[in-house]
Amino acid sequence: MFPYAVETFSAEEEDILRRYVTNLDQPVFALVNLPEVVKGALFARYSRSPKSLRRLFLDEFVSELDISGDATVDATVGLKRAVELYEKVFFEYGDDSVAQLGGVHLACEQASNVLTKILEWGRLMAYLEQSTRYIAYNQRLTTGHYRYYRDPGLLDSPLGARYVGDMDRMFDTYGELLEEAQAWLAVRHPRRQGDSDFIHRQAVRAKALDALRGLLPAGSLSNVGIYGTGQSYEMLLLRMRSHPLPEARQYADMMLEELRKVIPSFLQRVDRPDRQAGSADGRLGGGGFGQVARVRDSDWRRGVVHKVRPCSAGQSRG
Repeated sequence: MFPYAVETFSAEEEDILRRYVTNLDQPVFALVNLPEVVKGALFARYSRSPKSLRRLFLDEFVSELDISGDATVDATVGLKRAVELYEKVFFEYGDDSVAQLGGVHLACEQASNVLTKILEWGRLMAYLEQSTRYIAYNQRLTTGHYRYYRDPGLLDSPLGARYVGDMDRMFDTYGELLEEAQAWLAVRHPRRQGDSDFIHRQAVRAKALDALRGLLPAGSLSNVGIYGTGQSYEMLLLRMRSHPLPEARQYADMMLEELRKVIPSFLQRVDRPDRQAGSADGRLGGGGFGQVARVRDSDWRRGVVHKVRPCSAGQSRG
């Protein structure tokens, strides 16, 4: 089961999007062939909009750009870049600093609130996350579902029906209280002289959303825009691929696929055994992070985590 809502676009919209995003139907994609100021403005608008980044780009940015010169570009098949120099520097000289020279704007959509914290753990990157202070979460996805993560393994388990029922009721309650809160706050905070009706409504709505966002569960979905260098993405992916949360590991695979369309040379070492978290001599295994958790999916669902004692480099973890 694919746990993400898939967007649909017209043939004309698809033709435009192919020039600037690395895929049209996945929740993770990179922005390419756009001026840096446009990418930054897109991410800034992203944090306060309920729209996906592709839809936001089509609705609010395309009309302001001259896209005629990009008509023959297809970013979804990957960018053809020379990689010989980077391979030589990486593998023959081992110079990691080269991976600091290329950056990517990556959109990470429909991520649970738990996953967003994992994505944003490394502070050497820049992030803009969809804000629950400005966006109503009673709006449903294109699938008709509320905006919470639907883990395939959980839905197939005996607890699946209960999970969906409880989560739906939680979002129902949120939606009902949102209307009541806005009505009460409109009276409690009357329009000030000089303010338009629009400004007053927006201020009241923001207060209501801020007051009720504590009702939203950790499984609520969010969109995150990330900008980082190849080196930063490599470290993030290594952490995610060894994380006990299944969603994090699956999401890391999607991120790696899209990033390799843009900066393939910077991520060639991600699959090497000695770069995996938990390996005796890996960057994330032997030092700095202390304990490494080994968790099976079945244990994760039962809340069981087996801690492994820290060991020095060269000592097997077993």
